[in-house]
Amino acid sequence: MTVRTRFAPSPTGYLHVGGARTALFCYLYARKHGGQFVLRIEDTDLERSTAESVNAILEGMTWLGLDYDEGPFYQTHRFDRYNQVIEELLDKGLAYRCDCPKERLEKLRVDQMARKQKPRYDGCCRHKQVDPNQPHVIRFKNPADGVVIVDDLIRGRMPFANEELDDLIIRRSDGTPTYNLSVVVDDADMEITHVIRGDDHINNTPRQINILRALGFEPPRYAHVPMILGDDGARLSKRHGAVSVISYRDMGYLPEALLNYLVRLGWSHGDQEIFSIEQMIEAFDISDVNKAASSFNTSKLDWLNQQYLQQAEPSRVARLLSPHMGRIDIDPSTGPDLADVVKAQAARAKTLVELAEISAFCYRDFEDFDEGSAKKHLRLVAREPLEKLRAAFELMAFEDWTPEQLKHVVEGVSEELQLNLGKVAQPLRVAIVGRAASPGIEETLMLVGKEATLRRIDKALGYIAARGGEA
Repeated sequence: MTVRTRFAPSPTGYLHVGGARTALFCYLYARKHGGQFVLRIEDTDLERSTAESVNAILEGMTWLGLDYDEGPFYQTHRFDRYNQVIEELLDKGLAYRCDCPKERLEKLRVDQMARKQKPRYDGCCRHKQVDPNQPHVIRFKNPADGVVIVDDLIRGRMPFANEELDDLIIRRSDGTPTYNLSVVVDDADMEITHVIRGDDHINNTPRQINILRALGFEPPRYAHVPMILGDDGARLSKRHGAVSVISYRDMGYLPEALLNYLVRLGWSHGDQEIFSIEQMIEAFDISDVNKAASSFNTSKLDWLNQQYLQQAEPSRVARLLSPHMGRIDIDPSTGPDLADVVKAQAARAKTLVELAEISAFCYRDFEDFDEGSAKKHLRLVAREPLEKLRAAFELMAFEDWTPEQLKHVVEGVSEELQLNLGKVAQPLRVAIVGRAASPGIEETLMLVGKEATLRRIDKALGYIAARGGEA
């Protein structure tokens, strides 16, 4: 048997992190077993489905690198097939027309709840001849007795009594098929062997198994993945911050870092924290996923992203960083090679957004000194070291502006004035960066360049002069 999994989102919004984790689990299971991964767009909800949402899903999948072997297939393109199956069920007496008005159904629901019964359709139209030319829905004739066993790969055996399952609607009064019918036909036609999806679908599963068996198909294996919670224990939602996959891209996370974080939400492999996609494929098993819900921890994601920023090829990080520089009005072509900036700064940032912000000094002058750094390091005692450094830098030819030569100059001034190196380097750092944190001083000078260095030292000397006699 060839393993075939599917990711089947509804295009009623963005691709959220819960859906992305489900897609990842489907992808990993198929790849591990040499199978196929199918993308299906379940767009039968015509009122809520949008082309914009479809594009957001496809964009998210592409950014994450979750390549699908088949699809995307759209349910709206398969209505003829669904209606064919519905007619077959009607012909075999396994479905029936229902013209119960909404008022009757609402009264039925209210009465059942008053008796503390589970709201369900009472089968009023099961044996009734309903005029096909009058408004009606089609209901599946669910078995009246017996038990449906869902042998879940994560949760184990789950029994459902058929008497608790009502005759669900499989075609609406407007002629469109419903989700539970469409998904069954698609899974059967596409020969899906393993359905991995969120645990919010558990109640749909016994109903879908009954429809599959009524059509003569063997049900696939099911695995229901637990939900993702926010830090407060509530289901992850917009109020917890970003939940859209693309918003994590825009916030400066690398796709491999987000995938690594998502795979560890509810699954583990020993004490290993960092996984390449190849390592995920090799180690992943859906039966190892925890039954309990997992909490989203942004701090852990930040840590992982920082590891990936440091390990990734600087040239690749530079390509991903470039648009973030543009968002803060910096054209990277006007300054040092962005890959060199990445090499110097990657260990200091958790995201690409942060990396862009702390690297802005390489491309443009800052407006103000960090108050605490300036107060500590741009004092009267720093004037002479800065003046001597400026004089030495001004005499340097552009071709001599190298880390080795710059280090030699800084150390030379330190020796000449008989000052600890930090008493020279830290005022210089604040002068050219605006704050006390930066890469090594010679590396920082290289990135800033000669002209900007001289200009910024002048600004620092002016700041010291303005402070007057403050030591």
